[in-house]
Amino acid sequence: MVFLRRLVQLMLLLIQSGWSGVAPSPTDEGALRAGHGEHGEPGHQEPHKDSYSTFASEFLESRYLSDDGYPFPTAPPVDPFAKIKVSDCGVTKGCIRYGKPGCDAETCDYFLSYRRIGTDVEYEMSADTDGWVAVGFSSDKKMGGDDVMGCVHDDNGRVRIHHFYNVGQWAKEIKRNPARDEEGIFENNRVTCRFKRPLYVPREETLVDLHLSWYYLFAWGPAIQGSITRHDIDSPPVSDHMISIYKYEDIFMPSTAYQTFNSPLCLLLIVALTFYLLMGTP
Repeated sequence: MVFLRRLVQLMLLLIQSGWSGVAPSPTDEGALRAGHGEHGEPGHQEPHKDSYSTFASEFLESRYLSDDGYPFPTAPPVDPFAKIKVSDCGVTKGCIRYGKPGCDAETCDYFLSYRRIGTDVEYEMSADTDGWVAVGFSSDKKMGGDDVMGCVHDDNGRVRIHHFYNVGQWAKEIKRNPARDEEGIFENNRVTCRFKRPLYVPREETLVDLHLSWYYLFAWGPAIQGSITRHDIDSPPVSDHMISIYKYEDIFMPSTAYQTFNSPLCLLLIVALTFYLLMGTP
């Protein structure tokens, strides 16, 4: 295609310069005589315009063609990623937040939401990571034999939805991916995604029926060339009870840094220490 393009350009240059290796036809000779007077003196002649050469020269300009000679495709418009609305949590969708008290989808260490849309369940996930974020559906609160959906940030800046199956502590990617209507973004050092998954699926070991209740496993971590690596924390958080997609809850789970201050034993020790300091030593 490149050679053909160069050849056409050369022919156009020859046409525009007035050179031709072909003898003029009678029609051409008549046209030449029409350009002179009775005695051969030059007369009025309209400038010759070859519509084909004009079109071809414009079409072959480099700004319209790629190196292979094909027109550059026009990129389709890209819709911006709609931010996750936490105001809907507990009302029109269920939410689970892990992190600092009062955090939202943009500040929690991990955030998940779910809601039913027809025969699908829509999930939204976000985590403070530049690699991947995932949710697993478990029957026993432990890793192993779990259906997992993950959003992975690759080296090209894209966020893609993948389907995994936990084999012990190792996540194996499954080619059959039930996700659809996928969206994802990497922004402010966070991986955020949204996708739908069918509520009912044919019975299969790697896919669970979401109309049943499951313990939700939450995990996130780094990725290398679009492949997930070990999660950031040794013991990823898990919901303390089974989650039903028919019940929209707004659940907060304090991260490790805040769990100590929320434990009953720690509060009892703080009260005892305060009482001791106020009363003074005997």
